[in-house]
Amino acid sequence: MRMLLIFFLALGAARASNYFVTIAGLGGTPEYETQFKQWAAAMDKALHVNGGDCHVETLTGSAATRQGIRETLGRLAGEMKPDDAFALLMIGHGTYDGVEYKFNIPGPDITAQELESLLNRIPATRQLVVNMTSASGASLPVLAKKNRVVITATKSGTEKNATVFARYWLDALQNAAADTDKNGTVSALEAFRYTESKTAAYFQQEKLLATEHAMLDDTGAKTGVRDPAPSNAQGLLAAAFPVIRPPAEAAAAQKPGKQKLLAKKEQLEAAIDRLKYEKAAMPADDYKKQLSALLLQLAQTQQEIDQ
Repeated sequence: MRMLLIFFLALGAARASNYFVTIAGLGGTPEYETQFKQWAAAMDKALHVNGGDCHVETLTGSAATRQGIRETLGRLAGEMKPDDAFALLMIGHGTYDGVEYKFNIPGPDITAQELESLLNRIPATRQLVVNMTSASGASLPVLAKKNRVVITATKSGTEKNATVFARYWLDALQNAAADTDKNGTVSALEAFRYTESKTAAYFQQEKLLATEHAMLDDTGAKTGVRDPAPSNAQGLLAAAFPVIRPPAEAAAAQKPGKQKLLAKKEQLEAAIDRLKYEKAAMPADDYKKQLSALLLQLAQTQQEIDQ
C-alpha cells in the first residue's frame, strides 16, 4: 500500500526533461579516432528522436577536454531540476594504474573521482552513467550512488583491451529488438541486456577470449552485477530510466495537454516494474490483482495519449 500511495502522489508531477551528454575520448590511432567520433555522432542522432524536451550535447575532439567536460556539466547542473533525468555516455579508452581510473581525452585525462564530483553537483535525481571504455570497471565503485545507474563495459580495471561495447550500445538505441517488452521505449536495463548479449556473442563468433564483461549497479552497492535481477536487487532503477522513447510519444511531449499523461504513463510503467520485483514476497492473488489494475490504467492512459 505504501508503494502505491507514493506512486499516486507522484502522478501529479509535471513531465521532466531529459539531458544526455556524450563524450568521445582520444582514439590513439586514426582508426579509433574516426570510429569513436562516428559512434558519438550516431548516438547523438539516435537520442534526438526523443523530441524537444530531450537536451542532447556531444563533445568530441578539442571540445572533449577536461575543461570542456567541466564547463558543460557545470552549466547543465545550473539548468536542471531535481525531477529531470541526466545521462552521461563515455566512448573511448580508459586506463587504470591500480589506484585511479582515468578517461583518456585531449590534454590532461579526467579521473573517476573528478567525474563523481561533477555528477554529484547535478540536481537531477535520476542519473545514468554508461562508461564504454577499456578499464571502465574500475570507475564503477567510484561513480556508484543511490539514484544513479552505472554501467561499465568491463568488470574491472584490469580488462584493458579496446572495447566493442559502444558499438552494440549504439545498436540498442537503433534496433527495435532491444525493446524486449515491446512498449516502444528502450530502457537503460533493456539497452544493457541487449548490449551485453551482443558483446558476448561477438567474442564467441570471432572465437576470441572475451576481454570485456559488462557490469551494472543501480543501488549504490558499488559492486555491480552482470545479470541484474530481483534476486540480486539490481536493475529496478535501470528499468525505469528511458533512453529511447517512441517518436509518437516524443511528438506528444511537445503538446502541453499531453505532458501530464506522459508523466502518468512513466509512473505507471515504473510501478509495474517495481511490482514485478516484489512478486516473490507477495501472495499470488495480491500480485495478480495489483498488476491487472496497473495494466488497465496503463492501457487507458495510452489511449488518451493516442487521441
